[in-house]
Amino acid sequence: MIQNKEQIINYFKSGIKETDNLKIGIEHEKFLFDNKNNRRIDYNSILKMFDQLYEFGWKPIYEKTNIIGLTKDDKSITLEPGNQIELSGAKLNNIHEACAESHEYLFELKQVIEKLNFKIISAGFDPISKLSDIPNNPKQRYEVMTKDMPEGGSLSLDMMYRTCGTQLNVDYVSEQDFTKKFKLSNYLTPINIALFANSSVLEKKDSGYFSYRSHAWQQTSRGGLPEFFLEDFNFEKYADFVMNMSLLFLQRDGKYISGKNYTFKDYMNGKISEVENKLPTENELSTHLGTIFTENRLKKYIELRSMDACGWDCLCSGPAFNTGLIYGNLDEALDVVNKWDKTEVLNAYKEAPKKGLSTQLMGKDLFYWSSLILNISKKGLSNRNVLNKKNINEEKFLDHLFRIIENKKTNADHMLYKFSKDENLNNLYDQ
Repeated sequence: MIQNKEQIINYFKSGIKETDNLKIGIEHEKFLFDNKNNRRIDYNSILKMFDQLYEFGWKPIYEKTNIIGLTKDDKSITLEPGNQIELSGAKLNNIHEACAESHEYLFELKQVIEKLNFKIISAGFDPISKLSDIPNNPKQRYEVMTKDMPEGGSLSLDMMYRTCGTQLNVDYVSEQDFTKKFKLSNYLTPINIALFANSSVLEKKDSGYFSYRSHAWQQTSRGGLPEFFLEDFNFEKYADFVMNMSLLFLQRDGKYISGKNYTFKDYMNGKISEVENKLPTENELSTHLGTIFTENRLKKYIELRSMDACGWDCLCSGPAFNTGLIYGNLDEALDVVNKWDKTEVLNAYKEAPKKGLSTQLMGKDLFYWSSLILNISKKGLSNRNVLNKKNINEEKFLDHLFRIIENKKTNADHMLYKFSKDENLNNLYDQ
């Protein structure tokens, strides 16, 4: 049972890895649409798709009698509130392996959706559907979240039902190493928003944003980029943050109930009568950590969560970009961001969804900083020198980003341009 702060700190310490055992995990989400009517698919359609995926070795994950996901080897497909599907990848050694995993998954997925006449949209925000048009599913926690989340953020339901992102999970070798990596991740949040922006269309119109997804997440309960994240952060400070965060939900008699009136500290102190004053287990701590929706967060590893979902051309570039910095060239990257004023970083964070790479930071725009940081990442991947079978290193996954810098156009620009030509919905779907 979790009874004191030291146990939470030790939980984070248990994530410390050896230098030669640092892993990479990629998670990415997709919107699925019925090609016949351009509407998001419902839960029954999800079950049909899952049934087809069994042929590729996937096995069902149940919640009571309902299938809510699939698993194979060390990876899983999970179901989001609006039936977005997410691949939670295995912990792998390098970007080559992680990208191959995603390629295999997308190959399997495409075989299935072609049979069922479904289509994929790889974007940060659903460019077609109104919130009221999106079907839900029977995953129990989402019922509580749908009721309580809007109280803490006006676009919380849009976040739940209409966004898709790409996430990178990275390890740390010590508490000091965590401090450095977490600081860099938070300072780079405006760049990760602007460089990977891919949600410029909203309900078949120009959203006025490069990343409407990021805008929605900034108006989401339990989310954002807290100012104190931009300070030197250690395990104890994160434990304090976790303890004072309200609970999203509790489980009683196999059912989910609201936890909004209690903090995790109340739970640790046995003050929640709705669960008979029981104390939280380590599994319940883990669940609580996963309901904190900040741009970056800590579990037994660091999660970077600020990138819009995107298609195959850029799916691996975001993880490669951040891996080159965090695993390959951490100190040089920190030398750059350590000169930034945290107030300016927060301002850039708020403006990046709308202004994209033209957002100002320390007297220069994010286009300038992105170009500078991208070259530091490239040097980091070169330092790693992890080669594939063709003797090509991980730098190749940055090609998409160098094209963005060369052309000064992100995926958000391309999406809006293609759709604006004739407002053909086919221009929004993956080809």
